[in-house]
Amino acid sequence: MALVLAALYVHFGSLPWIQGMFYGIGAAVIAIIVRSAIKLVRTTVGRDWLLWTIFAVLAITTAWTKSEIVWLFVLCGAIGILVKAPPRFMSRATPVVLIGGLNPLLTGIHGLAPIVTVGVLFLFFLKAGAFVFGSGLAIVPFLYGGVVTKFHWLTERQFVDAVAVAMITPGPVVITAAFIGYLVAGLIGAVVAGLAVFAPPYFIVLFGAPYYRRFAQNPQVKAFVQGVTAAAVGAIAGAAYILARRSLVDTATVIIGLTTLAILMFTKRIPEPIVILAAGAVGVLLHGKVG
Repeated sequence: MALVLAALYVHFGSLPWIQGMFYGIGAAVIAIIVRSAIKLVRTTVGRDWLLWTIFAVLAITTAWTKSEIVWLFVLCGAIGILVKAPPRFMSRATPVVLIGGLNPLLTGIHGLAPIVTVGVLFLFFLKAGAFVFGSGLAIVPFLYGGVVTKFHWLTERQFVDAVAVAMITPGPVVITAAFIGYLVAGLIGAVVAGLAVFAPPYFIVLFGAPYYRRFAQNPQVKAFVQGVTAAAVGAIAGAAYILARRSLVDTATVIIGLTTLAILMFTKRIPEPIVILAAGAVGVLLHGKVG
């Protein structure tokens, strides 16, 4: 589904009704990210002052730098260990050139992509899959920092659209990797990005499962996971701010976003894809006035 939508987006994305649809969907996506951040704060941060501090620092850092700094996640996990479950030896211390036949398969939204770009795409999504922890939405700020800010593969508008597509198709938000890959380097890019982003967690589970019971209840492991999770939630909140600046561009989009947030917060029976599609329909109706 992501591949089909990506192909349609590349070939028909300039049509007014398509632009109108994503105009509305973009605002709804921001609401969904905000709602997810609120839910995650309630379930993972709670009233713990340390986790709140980690959450706030990562939210501000992500919003300020417009990227997700991987080593900060590791640092937050280490801080969680030092404060919540210091190792025994610290127990007394104070806590602290292209092949012609492949050309059609390498053509993205900017035309033919070099093989080098495919390689960079693979390494980037491999890193994303290996080092981004927590909710699926935690990968959004990391992808934004690379896809938009560092490599300039997509514009902010196109990136929000990619996240939106991931939310209206079955599966996790991480499936946006296939959509982004297609826009950057066609079918081959989609396959490469999709495989790369899912390979690390697959192999980590495959090879780590035999040791799970041995370490799952370890105090240091639990404290590390708590710190990393709080950091991930903070990064999601920061990403919501970054994307909101691009998607909530006028009164209409603000209203769509707030309405979507209210529906999701107070009505639990309406599936997210339905709400997103409804926002897209509203966007199509309004686009004649705002386009």
